[in-house]
Amino acid sequence: MIRAAIVGGSGFTGGELLRLLYFHPEIEITQITSREHAGRYVYTVHPNMRGVTRLQFIHPDALEAADVLFLAVPHGHSANNIERYTALAPKIIDLSADFRLNSTTTYEKWYGQAHPAPEWLARFVYGLPEHNREQLRGADFATGIGCNATTLNLALLPLVNAGWVDSIHAELKVGSSEGGNSPNAGSHHPIRSGAVRTYAATGHRHMAEAQMILGDDIPLRFSVTAIEMVRGVHLLAHVELKRTIAEKDLWKLYRSAYRDEPFIRLVASKSGLHRLPEPRVVAGTNYCDIGFELSDDGQHAVIIAALDNLGKGAAGSAVQCMNLMFDMDECVGLQFSGIYP
Repeated sequence: MIRAAIVGGSGFTGGELLRLLYFHPEIEITQITSREHAGRYVYTVHPNMRGVTRLQFIHPDALEAADVLFLAVPHGHSANNIERYTALAPKIIDLSADFRLNSTTTYEKWYGQAHPAPEWLARFVYGLPEHNREQLRGADFATGIGCNATTLNLALLPLVNAGWVDSIHAELKVGSSEGGNSPNAGSHHPIRSGAVRTYAATGHRHMAEAQMILGDDIPLRFSVTAIEMVRGVHLLAHVELKRTIAEKDLWKLYRSAYRDEPFIRLVASKSGLHRLPEPRVVAGTNYCDIGFELSDDGQHAVIIAALDNLGKGAAGSAVQCMNLMFDMDECVGLQFSGIYP
C-alpha cells in the first residue's frame, strides 16, 4: 500500500482529498494535519466521513514520513517549507499555486511578491494530465491546478492547437466553495444568498495558467462571477474564428482531441434538458463536460464547459496525477459518476 498524508486537511479541498483517497484501493491515509483541529476526529470537520473512518487530525509539527504528501495549504506555505516536505516524502503534490507557473516574473506579476523558492519551479510538473500526461508518469513533484484555468484550458485547447482562434471572450460562473472554508464578508449568508457578483471583471490570477498552457499570444479575455452555487465552474466562451467552419468540423476536432481521455465528455445535443454542460451534473466527479454551438455563418463558436472546482479542478486531478506518478491506472479511485438529481 502507498502511504499518503494530507497537509492542511481541514479545508474543502483537504476534505475532498480525504474522501477520494480513503476509497482508493492502493492508498492508506496515514496522517492528516490541522493546527486548529489537532486531536479531533476528521468527521467532526468532514461529516460525510462519519462512520467511515476514525482518523484524527494531527498537528503539522507531528507530521512523519510518507510515500506521498498532498499539500492542501494556503498559497505561500508550500514554497516556504518545501525543503521540509521533500525530506518527509519522495513524492509531493502541491495543490496551492506556489509551483504552478514556470516563470518567476509571471509569479511576481500575479501574486505580488518574489517567489520564495525559485529553484524549485522547474522541478514541478504542472498537474493537468490531459496536457502533461507523459511528464507526470513517474514524476516526483506535481502541482495542483487552478479550477478556472483548467476549465478554460480543457475547453479551448483543441481550437487553439488547430490554429483556428482569432480571439476569445469568456465568462466563468463559479460556486462559493471556490473561496475556501474560511468565512469572510462576501460569504456571509445574507450577502451571499442570491448573489450574481462579478469579482474579477478584467483579470484573475488563473489567467497566468491559461496563458502558460494556451499560449500568451492568444487574445484571451475572461471574467469571473460568483453565483448561488456551492460546487462548480461554468464556462461560456465566445470564440471568433480565423476561418469558416461547419459543425462537423467542431465535432471532428474535439473527438480527435478527447476520444481517449477518460475524464472528458462531449455534451452537445440538439435537444433535451441537459443538452449542454452543467456544473450540477459533474458535482463530486473528476469529469469535465465540454459542449459547443456554432453560429450560422460558421465564424463564431460558443464553447461551454463545466467541472467541479473541488473535483476535476483540484482534488480529483491531484489523485489522477498521483496515479500517474506511481505508474497506476490513472482512473483508479476516480470512477464516481456523480448523483442525479
